[in-house]
Order: sequence, then structure tokens, then C-alpha cells
Amino acid sequence: MIDLELWAGAECTVNRVGDEFRDQLILTGHDRRPSDIELLADLGVKALRFPVLWERVSPDQHSAPDWDWSDRGLNLLRALQLRPIIGLVHHGSGPRHTSLLDDSFVDGLAAHALATARRYPWVTDWTPVNEPLTTARFSALYGYWYPHARDEAAFWTALLTQVEATRAAMEAIRSVNPSARLIQTDDLGRTYATSALADQAGFDNARRWMGWDLLCGRVDPGHDLWKRLCDHGLEARLRSLADQPCVPDMLGINHYLTSDRFLDHRLQRYPPRTHGSNATRAFADVEAVRVLDPPAAGLRGALQEAWHRYGLPLAVTEVHNGCSREEQLRWFTEAWSTAGELRSQGTDVRAVTAWALYGSSGWNTLLTAPGLYESGAYDVRSGAPRPTAMAQLMRALTTNSALPPAAEGLGWWHRPSRLHHPVVNRPAPMNAHSPPARPGARLVLILGATGTLGQALARACARRGLAYHLSGRAELDLLDPASIAATLDRHRPWAVMNAAGWVRVDEAEDNGTACMRINAGGALAVAHACTTRAIPTVNFSTDLVFGDAGLSVYRESDVPAPLNVYGKSKWRMEQALANLSGQHLIVRTAAFFSPWDRYNFAVAVVDRLRRKERFAAAKDSFVSPTYVPHLCEATLDLLIDEAAGLWHLSNEEAVSWAQFAVRISRACDLDESLIDFVCSGDLGWKASRPRASPLASERGALMPSLSQAVQQFARELEGFVR
Repeated sequence: MIDLELWAGAECTVNRVGDEFRDQLILTGHDRRPSDIELLADLGVKALRFPVLWERVSPDQHSAPDWDWSDRGLNLLRALQLRPIIGLVHHGSGPRHTSLLDDSFVDGLAAHALATARRYPWVTDWTPVNEPLTTARFSALYGYWYPHARDEAAFWTALLTQVEATRAAMEAIRSVNPSARLIQTDDLGRTYATSALADQAGFDNARRWMGWDLLCGRVDPGHDLWKRLCDHGLEARLRSLADQPCVPDMLGINHYLTSDRFLDHRLQRYPPRTHGSNATRAFADVEAVRVLDPPAAGLRGALQEAWHRYGLPLAVTEVHNGCSREEQLRWFTEAWSTAGELRSQGTDVRAVTAWALYGSSGWNTLLTAPGLYESGAYDVRSGAPRPTAMAQLMRALTTNSALPPAAEGLGWWHRPSRLHHPVVNRPAPMNAHSPPARPGARLVLILGATGTLGQALARACARRGLAYHLSGRAELDLLDPASIAATLDRHRPWAVMNAAGWVRVDEAEDNGTACMRINAGGALAVAHACTTRAIPTVNFSTDLVFGDAGLSVYRESDVPAPLNVYGKSKWRMEQALANLSGQHLIVRTAAFFSPWDRYNFAVAVVDRLRRKERFAAAKDSFVSPTYVPHLCEATLDLLIDEAAGLWHLSNEEAVSWAQFAVRISRACDLDESLIDFVCSGDLGWKASRPRASPLASERGALMPSLSQAVQQFARELEGFVR
């Protein structure tokens, strides 16, 4: 039996909302970087899902097709001996002159397929329409995408149109290349429900197969949904597909952590955003993983059900988790191992696909509006692809090498914290889908047990399921090389995050020697000990390494000129680590605020204003406030990605301390008139500070905006500060 193959693909959706097309290839910049494909050469990828999308090639029916981008990419794939799987429509509705409810869609896609096959006759594998069932739901049942219909008749019509277009496209392709294979993808989950909603769950579980059932010619008078579709006037089209099926050569199973659903008639157990209804009753529709214990069958169940139903070769054609980096690693590792285990048991699973190679943008809004960027195997926020730990994982899986340490541990979907609603028990043994325990996971050593940042990093690791040890001065003294060595050898961490050190800026002016020894000498001692043991480190610096150069923002390449002892100690640390071998990440950041620490500026603003007391803040000193939870998330992602060198991490907006106080007061609904705008010289600061030291990054903005940070601070403050 051939080995399980690693496939890959860039998120390439071109969907339409109203008159606007949203093109993921443009939003992630892949459209402008044909050389991205060269990055895959050493990852062990055997095949690439490659878009030659109808909307992109022929957006105007009266203009000549534009093949330039497709030519460059496919020629490069051929040179690299990577097998393409060409997609022609990806969650799309075609160019402007057609739609999923228009008869012209079928002939139009067939014509595009024929032209594409003639241009690339050597390509064997094709997916004319990606996820037709999902696209029909989003476009014609829920109304999110064009043509924005919201009724069942439109849904079935849109689905049939895509299936007929797939059949017509494959006929056209096979007229050029008779050996062409159809790899038909769709999202596959299962619906669970309370007994009161058994009929709705039964319908959902029959409907999920309809794209494949129609292609396979299974929807005939004996099919569960035959009469339902005939009642919508679709009998002639159903008979045509049953008489002339287009059976896929392989099924592409796309299963996400939200694919399995649970329906519950007890609305009071769930927030209003989950409420919906059918023709007879209202119900909540939630992710099964958030309510069922033991959990649903997940990807394993989807693959097993598809194999038992069709007996056709399978591939997992999208594996992506829009989550923190270690959870991305864990989800892909689990998918890979699940596919391998099923293969060993006789299920014909051929491949697992790393999806969204260069990330995706806006899926948190279901592509209906601009939204969040999620990275994949590469992070493109700097404008150039930066390999993340997912790229390392892909390489490791295909070479049987050691996996990234962060891949260890249970994913959130296996941890008790996954349950966001009152638990519903399923009548199955508790061990039916429970993953094996993973004892002895390697840990991250965090230095700075009593500090704001050290505790915040520990909190973030705990939430993300990363094993860690939080070390204080009693265990590891930065000025004692013996205690450093003993702690490293005792815990044998896979990484060290040094959040310890001198943090009192004004007091450093009278304690310069001590500050320098701890922040520069101590950090160097830890990093040196880690270098000898091949342990990567994370170290934290400050915006106060900069002086009064008069720049509007400071980036990584700008030259430091610290004005005070604290800034000088951090600058010396940066220089020392830059000249040290090994893997060392230096994070410059600024102006911490957090709901977890009572001794930061934002909490001080809230406390004073709540007591109706006046609060003085500098109007002439400008910074880029940094929300500590966001800082921890971004830093952990960089660590897992094996990033090194200097990075600026902040929420990137420049404000004066007084402006920041006003933003906090407004978010917390407090009286901003109590804030006094004063000169920094009136605040009694002993250490000199730059008039403006806001940070921005030329390596990619990895953190949310300051507005988002302030709003999150306001929401979370009550849970931590009383």
C-alpha cells in the first residue's frame, strides 16, 4: 500500500456579497507572490490544490481569459514535480453574468473547464466545484453570499446546479484527458439532537450526503429525500443525474471542529445568538464539541461513515484550525494519525491536506465583511511568507522526524474547558472517542513568578494546554549560574521565556549597577546556559531603548539611543543576545495594561475614576499601549514558530498617556472629565523618557488594534478586579 500522502492548498475562496467579490488570494497576498509555491519544495508535499477559478480567469464574458497567474503557478508546480489538483469554483457563484440559480452556470463552467483542460492537458486531478452543499447553504439557504436567497427551493436548485456543472465540467475535461479524475470535496459533520428534535437531526444527517449522492446517481425514487426535492419541481433534473451519474474517483472530506452540531429545544440553556427554528419549533444550534460529553465522533467518524456509505477512496482535503499555534499543530497531528490508523484498519484514506497555507482572512465574518487574519503554514502579515511551526510539522510528518514540542498535549477539543454549555451525555461508553493520555509532555520554563508578565504567560500556557513551569528567584537566581544550570537540568524545558528582571524604571536611576547586572548580565547568563543545551529563549525588552529621534513610530531597524538606566540595561541585553549563538527571540514591547494586575496604568485609571477622584496623565508623552493577554498570545505563537531575532509587539496605535486614560474611561463607562491633562514634567518622573516611543513592526503586525484591546480589557476587568 502506498504511504499516506501530504497534500496542501492555499485558501482560495472567491465569494460574492452583493456586488463585491472577496478574493482570498488577494487578501493574503498569494496572488502577488507566485514564488510562494517554491516554499513547498522541501515540506514533503505531494499534491497541491491549485485554483484556476472561473471568476478570476474570465470575470467578463466579453473579454479574453487571463491565464498569466495560472500559467506561472502550474508551470512552477510541474518543474517542482508537484501534482496539481485544479479547482474551478471555490465557494463562488461564477462571474457577474451568472449565479447558482441561473441555467447559464452549467454551460459556462463547462466551457471554462474545457478551456482549462486544453491549456493544461497534462493535469489529471480536478475539483470543478468545491463544497457544493456548503456553498448552496451559505448562498441560497442562509443568504450570506450571492445570490442571497433564503428558502429551501433555492437551496436545492443551487445544489443541483453545482452538481450538474460538475458533471458537465468533467465531461469537457475528459474529452481532452480521458484519464482525468474527479476529487469531490465537501464539509462533512454529523448532527446530534435532543429527542424532541430527532426529525430535524435526521433530515440534516440525510442532507449532508446529497452532493455526493447526486453525483453517484443515488437520488432515485427510493432515496429518503426524493419526494422532498420533487415537491420543489426538480424531478426531471434528479432523473437526469440518476441516469447519467458522475461518480467521483475520490471523496474529499473537509471536517472542522465546528462541523458536528447539536440541536436542543431547551433554548434557555444557550445564548440568543444560537437560536433558530424550523417550520414547527425553535431550537438552539451549537457546536457539538461544546456540549456533548463524551464528545462526538469527529473526523474519525466522518471518514468511517463516508467509507462505509460509498466505498470510494478518501482524502482529508482541508485540515485547518483557526486557533493558537499549538492547537493548529495538535489538530493537524490528530488528523494525520487518525488517517493513518484508519488506513491500517482497511479504510482507503489516501492523503491529508494542510489547508490555508498562507492563512485566510475574514472567515470569522463568514466572508461577509472584512475580518480577522488567521495564519497557516506561513504568516504573511509582514508582506512576505514567514514559516510557522505548521511548516515544521509538515516536514516532520513526512520524514518521521521529531514533532514540534508544542504539538504535545491535548487539544482544546479534548479538554474539559471545551464545554461552554450544560453538558449533554450521549449513550456511548466514555472511552469510545477519548484520546489516549499523553504523559511526560515537555514543558516551557517561564522565569518571573511574581511579575505581571510571568504570571500572564503562565495563564496563557495553561489556557492553551502547554505544559509549563513558573520559576521564581528562590529556584533560579539570574545572578547565580549554578542555580540557572540546575533549574535547566532539572526541568529539561524545550524553551525558556525570561520574564524576570528589574522593572522599576525610576528606581533604576539610583540602582544602576544592580539594574544592569540583572537585566543585561542575568539575561545573558540564562541565554548562554540555554545555548549550551540547544534550548531556545524568549526575552523581553522595552520601547525605552529609544530616545528623542523624533520618529512618529519606531520599528525594529531603528537605532536605539536610551535616555535612562532601565533603557540602557535592556539595550545592553539586546546587544549581548544578538552576538550570542543559539535561537533567541527578543520582544520589544511597551506600556503594559491588563485586567490581571492591579498595578498598571489602566487599572489605576479605573480605580480612581470609580472613586470619583481626579487622575493626572501626561499629555506630552506618547506610547503604544500593550494589552498583556494579546502580547502573551503573539509571543507564544512566535516561540512555537521558532522565530528568532528582534520583534516589536504592541497594539501599535500611538496615544498620549492622557488620551489612553480617556479611552479606558470611555470603555468602562466612567467620567472622563475627572482626567487632568498635565505635562510629564509635573508627574515627578525621575528617569528621563522619550517624548514619543510608539512601536510598530516591519516584520508583521501580529496583535489586534488598540481599540479591540481596550474593549477586551473593559469586558474582562470585572472578572479579575474587584
